[in-house]
Amino acid sequence: MGALSGAGAMGAAVAAFYVTAAPHSALGGDSGELITAAYELGVAHPPGYPLFTLLAKLAIELFPFGSAAYRVNLLCALLGAAAASLLFYTVVRLSGSQAAGVFAVGMFSFSRLTWQWSITAEVFSLNNLFVGLLMALSVQFEEATTAKERSKICKVGAFSCGLSMCNQHTIVIYVLCIALWVSSRLFREREVTLSNVLKLGSCFLAGCLPYLYLPISAYLNKARWTWGDQTTLKGFMTHLLREEYGTFNLVKLENGSSTTDVLLCSDTSDVEVATPTPATPYPSNASPAPALFILQFLVACVNCLHKLFKLYFFLHFRPKTEKSQLIWLFTSMLLIYSLFFAWRANLDISKPLFKGVVERFWMQSNAVIVVLAGFGFSLLFFLVEIFIGNSRMVYSLEWLLAAVLVTAQIYSNYSVCDQSNNHVVDRFAMNLLSSMPPDAIILLRGDLPGNSLRYMHHCEGIRPDITLVDQEMMTYHWYLPKLAKHLPGVTFPGHRWNPVEGPLPDGTITFNLHHFLKVNRHKDTFVCIGLHEGDPTWKKDYSLWPWGSCDKLVSSKVPFDPEMWVERTQNLYNWTEEYGRFDSSSWELVANEEMWQARMKTAFFLFDLAETGSTSVEEKAKLYILAYKLYKEIVNTYKTHPVNWHKNYAIACERVLHLHPAREDPEVLLLEIIKHFRFYLEEAADDPQQSSILQAIKHMKKELREVRKLKKAARRLA
Repeated sequence: MGALSGAGAMGAAVAAFYVTAAPHSALGGDSGELITAAYELGVAHPPGYPLFTLLAKLAIELFPFGSAAYRVNLLCALLGAAAASLLFYTVVRLSGSQAAGVFAVGMFSFSRLTWQWSITAEVFSLNNLFVGLLMALSVQFEEATTAKERSKICKVGAFSCGLSMCNQHTIVIYVLCIALWVSSRLFREREVTLSNVLKLGSCFLAGCLPYLYLPISAYLNKARWTWGDQTTLKGFMTHLLREEYGTFNLVKLENGSSTTDVLLCSDTSDVEVATPTPATPYPSNASPAPALFILQFLVACVNCLHKLFKLYFFLHFRPKTEKSQLIWLFTSMLLIYSLFFAWRANLDISKPLFKGVVERFWMQSNAVIVVLAGFGFSLLFFLVEIFIGNSRMVYSLEWLLAAVLVTAQIYSNYSVCDQSNNHVVDRFAMNLLSSMPPDAIILLRGDLPGNSLRYMHHCEGIRPDITLVDQEMMTYHWYLPKLAKHLPGVTFPGHRWNPVEGPLPDGTITFNLHHFLKVNRHKDTFVCIGLHEGDPTWKKDYSLWPWGSCDKLVSSKVPFDPEMWVERTQNLYNWTEEYGRFDSSSWELVANEEMWQARMKTAFFLFDLAETGSTSVEEKAKLYILAYKLYKEIVNTYKTHPVNWHKNYAIACERVLHLHPAREDPEVLLLEIIKHFRFYLEEAADDPQQSSILQAIKHMKKELREVRKLKKAARRLA
């Protein structure tokens, strides 16, 4: 079997696993937004991903079955399989061993990271395909023996480089490395002419033609969801260079983890005086200690020196081969990309979700690593053959080891990567949309609610009566001019949301949230999830009342009826997912956490209202009792639940304990306080209020002894 036929067979095998594991709905992250942009023929988030958008639209139109999300997921699975074929071809041509190709592709394609992101609607499988294509073309260029062959490969390569830049911009590192290497080779062969340079430049620009889609889509303005205004050169360049995120940065943040940390990531309440405060539904994450940074930096230095020593030994203490230049090229690509990305990945990877975002970009370097590993695999058995001399036995051992390792890889990751029954984010969005009253406005915030609700609303036609407005996008100058006409029934009292309203020098009229709510008072307005902190103007005349994972903006003139609100919000969702069953870096965990915490939001709101509201003593007592009963119900209903419920329930019990006259049995309340504070400390030992909680437990034990003494004395008298 030749390299091409073997590549086809390998691609088919990978496709079979990928297709069976592909999810039938949109998952978290950018998936929902990318599908919606393709479905609507709009523009995705910067840099626009025009090639992926067009391919996804073709898949939606041409595939005859499944939801729009499933069709795009299938497309990505097939692109991932094509990437596997190209990597197999590269390894076989580089090493001469098909077993090495199977080993390399099996380790890459069936790793958790690659498998997970190759079967969902994301741009990574297409990027993997281009990495494999550029490496395969590099091997072909190295093997070319005539100027005509090299010229042909260069033109295909230039076009492929341009096309690859229409997807994920991180590939520019590989494009530059390969371009410099090819140029040096052409200079040595005296094949660099003005005519050739112009032809290669034209081929590269031809590959970039999908970017014309951005201004065309922006000009037509038919999409109900799009990002940016690319009808002007400035708008086009802003989007292309990702200026709204920060050019050369991963996200729009000032600080993230250190370069060393990112590189390492790639390898791999006395009752009244000192009462603990209730745990919010969303606890913060602590930052790692500076000493840990130093230790990780030292480990990174040792690892780097170790790898460089092995590389030096590998390249200098073996017979030179014609492939040594390719080995050096691929190694340079790997090192430069790893260092550059680790430098610019400005996310705090101590937070599991952010670490999950960062690690996806290591697939690009992993593709190079497995090619080098495949070459090393074949070299290992070449050396074994020299010592043993039995080529047939060595050949069999090589295939046996490759088969065993790949089988083990599939076995260990299939259950984790099989997303065919994953409907978590889908059900999250459905629950939020179905809970809304007719003709409501939802002010979206964040990737999870924003992308998932947009997909269900626009692509699946769920709740067409509802209007989705993105909070962050409403602060951008292009959002309302482009999308206001697609948001019927919503009045915008200006061109852009800004806390300070009024005219700007360029003629733009800004408006604040208070003004927006005033002109849309005829509609129910909700925020999902959370409200932009930069504009507090709404607080003057409005309040936030809990509505499951979301909140409703209600006029302060509307009286709050706690019993009615409890009855209205108690059973908003039909959520059956077990708590704590998802990986800490997954969007499924975020969605599940939101839905579980939604069960206690009304109780938390009532307790907070009793603590901070200017109400009568009797009203406070009523709120405390309601909060206590709600907490008691959810804590006793679910065996496994968020740990902060224990703390909040214990504090609610403490407040009810000190109500006069007494509403509940003091002994029962004290036992509950002690028990649930203990449960909380067992699972949240790092709580900064630990000492206050221990002090509260000690105080409650003392009170419990007093209560029992009084009860015993009362029984004697009786």
